[in-house]
Amino acid sequence: MTRYLVTGNAGFIGSHVTHRLLDRGDEVIGVDNVNDYYDVRLKEARLARQEGKQHYKFLRLDVADRGAMDRMFASEKPERVIHLAAQAGVRYSLTNPYAYVDANLLGFLNILEGCRHNGVKHLTYASSSSVYGANTELPFATSDNVDHPISLYAATKKANELMAHTYSHLFNLPTTGLRFFTVYGPWGRPDMALFLFTKAILEGRPIEVFNNGDMQRDFTYIDDIVEGVIRVSDRIPTSETVPVVPNVSSRAPYRVYNIGNNNPVPLMGMIAALEKSLGKVAEKQMRPMQPGDVQATYANVDDLQADVGFKPDTPIASGIERFVAWYREFYHV
Repeated sequence: MTRYLVTGNAGFIGSHVTHRLLDRGDEVIGVDNVNDYYDVRLKEARLARQEGKQHYKFLRLDVADRGAMDRMFASEKPERVIHLAAQAGVRYSLTNPYAYVDANLLGFLNILEGCRHNGVKHLTYASSSSVYGANTELPFATSDNVDHPISLYAATKKANELMAHTYSHLFNLPTTGLRFFTVYGPWGRPDMALFLFTKAILEGRPIEVFNNGDMQRDFTYIDDIVEGVIRVSDRIPTSETVPVVPNVSSRAPYRVYNIGNNNPVPLMGMIAALEKSLGKVAEKQMRPMQPGDVQATYANVDDLQADVGFKPDTPIASGIERFVAWYREFYHV
């Protein structure tokens, strides 16, 4: 049994990771502030699924609260940390930037300090495919330059990777960042396209299709994300020299991986699969590209496959069917 801290425990990925850890016999301390960025009832429903499970404890805390996090680390003494708490969303960062600084920068610093001072053996944390920003060469590889983010959200995730490397280098703290690619599935986030489209189609409302549908996303099913997170957390990086970017090497116990399906799907293809699963055709309103969005994402997962022996592979049609089944059951539609 390993004692884990999972932040963002009421979130989409965090709740699924918690279930997987508990099912395999680990101990989990879950932390979440359960904010109202999206429907709190969904977050509470995720938490309710975990109540009463053996070796599970939930603490309603904000990772940006330095004092509370210091006390939590000192009292709970987690052996490993999976840090998934963050202010998510590209578009929201255009209107509420301070939320991203508080949660994603200050909150991450509190996590790093807690790990540093309390003997944590491995910090695994969420980064994002959005760090690739203005990159146009596909597929995206972890060795690519990511110095040109096009949203504040992406900039904070890139900053997390830089902060983690610094702590790995200075304090020999093993850290691994995971660049997630368009995660979807049951219990997903209501601000994501698949959720928004499903809700609108079932309610008979039109859907907004950005960039006139000329977009591709490397949609990655939640079970594949969780499998990758767990495998990476179990593989603690060492101080052997590894390339960070071309012509730069590091001896820090630090890694970054993409976790994506390695199979970009056209947005209109995703919509067609959703229409088939719902048995309804969507009314589509074409819109221009939104600020902060990119035309395509596509993950190179060679490093992930080489190091932990795993590659996401759930087909989009299968994943959407499972999401729609959950949505109909949860919302009784």
